[in-house]
Amino acid sequence: MTDEAPEPRWRVRLRRASRHGGFVAGASVILVIVLMAILAPLLMPHDPYLQDLSKRLLPPVWDAAGSWTHPLGTDHLGRDFLSRLILGSRISLLVGVSATLIAGLVGATLGLIGGYFGGRVDAVIMYVIATRLSLPGILTALALLAVVKGSLVSVIAVLGFLLWDRFALVVRSATQQVRAQDYVAAAIAVGSTQARILKREVLPNVMSPLIVVATLEMAAAILAEASLSFLGLGLPPPNASWGLLVSEGRNFMFFKPYLIVLPGALIIVLVIAINALGDGLRDLASPIDSGDD
Repeated sequence: MTDEAPEPRWRVRLRRASRHGGFVAGASVILVIVLMAILAPLLMPHDPYLQDLSKRLLPPVWDAAGSWTHPLGTDHLGRDFLSRLILGSRISLLVGVSATLIAGLVGATLGLIGGYFGGRVDAVIMYVIATRLSLPGILTALALLAVVKGSLVSVIAVLGFLLWDRFALVVRSATQQVRAQDYVAAAIAVGSTQARILKREVLPNVMSPLIVVATLEMAAAILAEASLSFLGLGLPPPNASWGLLVSEGRNFMFFKPYLIVLPGALIIVLVIAINALGDGLRDLASPIDSGDD
């Protein structure tokens, strides 16, 4: 009787992912929001920038005076609120993904260099990281955006260059562990260049913690953008950022609470979903037990 071939590891991880409730729930919510952002032009019932003061503050459909023409009512300038919420998903995801990519590129590069070379190089990079950690994130972002003025590009750039420290610390720690492995010593012994070792041996083996950190920082970037827009130093009107929608609706919170409840709830749901996805990825990145095979 021949032994059965072991199940491929990718299939084992896929089965584990399908059984992880947090991962499935987070991925499902994010998928829905991503599809909403991609299909925004098809889903928006009206132009999200079209103003009509004769239709300002129309109630949502569940109100007795509401109608399906504007299912979620209109804002203080008569713009369709549902259309602006759908468009806001694009901006929130764009800011979160773009800022995370910038932060990941900067932080992972510094972490790889510091963790691999060590010595004075690592000391300099740790000094840079410590300097960044001494600066309060939101206050620094507020100061920078007050100088350069809020725009989509400036918000992404500021957040990207303020959220890299966690990437650097995690990748540095993981790189130090990988640096001590035999396969790295073997690559050095056969004469591989430092760049090749970092690219082929080290980077693939630090990708798991890097991906987990990326999900956490994406949630942080989305929250930071919402906070900056709410304070008036993020994206300027007439953008439809969810944080800006909350800021615009706060003057009517006692009369039209849905103007802040709906975008605020979407921010909460998206951030929780991203964190659940990151938590699931962390669990799935752990070593596969023999019982899983």
